[in-house]
Amino acid sequence: MRRNRIVNNGQKTVVNVPKGIAWVIFSSFGFACMSMCVRAAGDVPFIQKAMFRNLIAFVIAGTSLVTAGLKDKSIYYVPRPAIKFLILRCVLGCLGIFGNFYAIGYMNISDASMLNKMSPFFTILASFLILGEKPTWISILSLITAFTGSLFIIKPTFFFSDPTQCIPAIVGFIGGFGAGFAFACIRKMKIYNVSSKMIITTFSLFSCVLCLPNLILNFSPMTWQQTLWLIGAGVSAACGQFGITNAYFNAPSNKISVYEYSNVLFAAILGFIAFRQIPDLFSAVGYVLIIGTAVVVFLLNRKEKTL
Repeated sequence: MRRNRIVNNGQKTVVNVPKGIAWVIFSSFGFACMSMCVRAAGDVPFIQKAMFRNLIAFVIAGTSLVTAGLKDKSIYYVPRPAIKFLILRCVLGCLGIFGNFYAIGYMNISDASMLNKMSPFFTILASFLILGEKPTWISILSLITAFTGSLFIIKPTFFFSDPTQCIPAIVGFIGGFGAGFAFACIRKMKIYNVSSKMIITTFSLFSCVLCLPNLILNFSPMTWQQTLWLIGAGVSAACGQFGITNAYFNAPSNKISVYEYSNVLFAAILGFIAFRQIPDLFSAVGYVLIIGTAVVVFLLNRKEKTL
């Protein structure tokens, strides 16, 4: 098992790449199941769906945090310099969730998942702004190519023919932007030794509070089947959230982010089984461009490390 130690602000941080990869794949399956459950819940407003997802995640994460806190109260500690990044993670993470949930309601779940998986490319920009990591020419070209791939999925010409099909794609793309910046904030908080349980619980609570006013004013009655689907979405999302947070705690994005695209494979399989969804040709081209770019960047980064 490959373990390295890197030094950040005088502190040593263990990097465990195989463990990070395992957590990413676990997370990807969890989020794919979440997408299926959200779509299966039907015409429930997306804010209401997000509330269920976040509330269940809060209960699970909060219970885990309190249990761990009984043994070690330092798990609640957030250093002052890390507070702003915790707030940013909450705000940007909500942008990612809302964008993704809205897109899932109107698109193939594999298309919505792919737009959300633009996040690793946005993490390149976020790493420059938040972590001070200068982008290379490879990362700049990959960002341009991935953006081009996203246009094949978004299909901007729909603005002139059917805006109801294009707007969800744009919102999903913005959600990917939020998720990418949120992941960079997670990596930044690792430097300050903020507990992953604390990050997840705080984010889940923040998102619940953000959803609450809309839920009170615009609550839509649900059938028991819709309720069960949304409970399933919340449990699946909690698994995905724990997975992705622990993944980026164990390894940097340039070593594991490519494995996030297993989410699209899982989403495509579940989308076909549950809804008989098949991506069109343009979406398939977009998949190839985005996933192909991610794979090339991953291989080039590994090659540079071995030189």
